[in-house]
Amino acid sequence: MMLDIRNYTKIYGQGKKACDNVNLQIEAGDIFGFIGHNGAGKSTTIKAVVGVLDFSEGEIFIDGHSVKKEPIACKEITAYIPDNPDLYEHLTGIQYLNFIADVFKASRTEREERIKKYADMFEITASLGDMISSYSHGMKQKVAIISALIHQPKLMVLDEPFVGLDPKAALTLKNIMKEICSNGGAIFFSTHVLEVAQKLCNKIAIIKAGKIVASGKTDDLTGDKSLEEVFMEVVEDVK
Repeated sequence: MMLDIRNYTKIYGQGKKACDNVNLQIEAGDIFGFIGHNGAGKSTTIKAVVGVLDFSEGEIFIDGHSVKKEPIACKEITAYIPDNPDLYEHLTGIQYLNFIADVFKASRTEREERIKKYADMFEITASLGDMISSYSHGMKQKVAIISALIHQPKLMVLDEPFVGLDPKAALTLKNIMKEICSNGGAIFFSTHVLEVAQKLCNKIAIIKAGKIVASGKTDDLTGDKSLEEVFMEVVEDVK
């Protein structure tokens, strides 16, 4: 199991449950879509998975490693791209990528090969010598994605990854996600773009008010309906 979320509960001040007994299993090869309204608990769950946010109850395992007890082992095999990547703007693109490569102890050969491969795919190779402060939001997002791929993660966790990407870059990211899964990795990502989720994901979970209200294989959940129709039915039915 690449990602195993067991009875995950997050309680904020005054006893408010942001997430309530969440259980999800993502296997190698899965592209798993996580769907819900704003404030439903998507980002809270994602931040707990990647170790940014502590949690009250339950356990989360990444490739058999406990997020609470073995945080370094988890981070070594995980990549996280938040919905609004916060990069070091006083560095150039290539300096930032080399900094991330140093953190993950990627060899010179590994980093050069991967940076070239993905920078060419996203068509930003010529801009890597420029300051990040001069980049557009879309370019910053591309650099964040490339930085997440330098150590060849087994699990890639993304929060609204397609927001801010132009159509060509979005297609490139989808192809990279498929490549990771075909090589035995897994993808766990949140999105509001339900058409993309239906086409891209083999599994989906819908969260409402901190609780999972539907989960399973995409085809089983949707049948002959669109994911948009199913989503609206589920969130309206569950009070």
